[in-house]
Amino acid sequence: MPAPIAIAIHAGAGTILRKRITPAVQQQYEQELRQALEAGVHLLQQGGSSLDAVTAAVMVLEDCPLFNAGRGSVFNSKGHHEMDAAIMDGHTLKAGAVTGIQRIKNPIQVARLVMEKSHFVFLAGEGANEFAREHQLSEAPDNYFYTEYRYKDWQRKQQNAATGKHLGTVGAVALDTNGNLAAATSTGGITNKAYGRIGDSPVIGAGTYANNNTCAVSCTGTGEHFIRAVAAYNVSCYMEYKEVSLHEACEQTMQKLEMVQGEGGLIAVDAYGNIEMPFNSEGMYRACYHPDGTMDIRIFR
Repeated sequence: MPAPIAIAIHAGAGTILRKRITPAVQQQYEQELRQALEAGVHLLQQGGSSLDAVTAAVMVLEDCPLFNAGRGSVFNSKGHHEMDAAIMDGHTLKAGAVTGIQRIKNPIQVARLVMEKSHFVFLAGEGANEFAREHQLSEAPDNYFYTEYRYKDWQRKQQNAATGKHLGTVGAVALDTNGNLAAATSTGGITNKAYGRIGDSPVIGAGTYANNNTCAVSCTGTGEHFIRAVAAYNVSCYMEYKEVSLHEACEQTMQKLEMVQGEGGLIAVDAYGNIEMPFNSEGMYRACYHPDGTMDIRIFR
């Protein structure tokens, strides 16, 4: 008997205030979340792998200028876009990640190729760009990644010599009919970041993790804190070594994050199709499809 299918996605957490989001804008965000979720659901319903499902969902989010990944990525301190991504296969524990990649439309595709077509796990900067070009992945000029909102936000941060607190990241976790779990995460980082800063998203175990014996996790939030808490792997550890449920593991992980002043959230799915999407910020763009066929799309609590 095939396993149930389940998938959850997120598109960032942070200061998402109701009073600043009109019904029309909220509807637009929810429509984009639905499109990404349905891309993954469709593949799972056709018997596709969890890896294919999370890749497809994340690519839809990367292609949307509303979210801080791919096309909607924020500007760094030099006015460029440096993107990070990671993916992990819960069946084999193989993983692939890239950081500081530029002018590649879909960084998650590069991360997956690192996992499947190289002997490495993590590639950075120009090396990651070269690897993407060798595999003929779609490139785009700088203006493809330009959005007026991101540009004005960067200008404000430049004037104040500040680093942004934008907690934008996109991610997906899924369970397929073969009982395999997968997780994927992609981000443009934080506005006005300098010195080649890297957050948690491409760090296996911090922002992304999957293990068939426990769960698949993708995080979004203040990356430095998620790295310190080893947040994604922490959920799995609680399940494996303390033998607690996915719900309890997520709750304890969020408590650990708060101990180090971490803000944000995560999405997680276990081998039974249970889904958790906790967060401690004002809101988190999120959506999920449960094994019983119900769909949930939300921004606020």
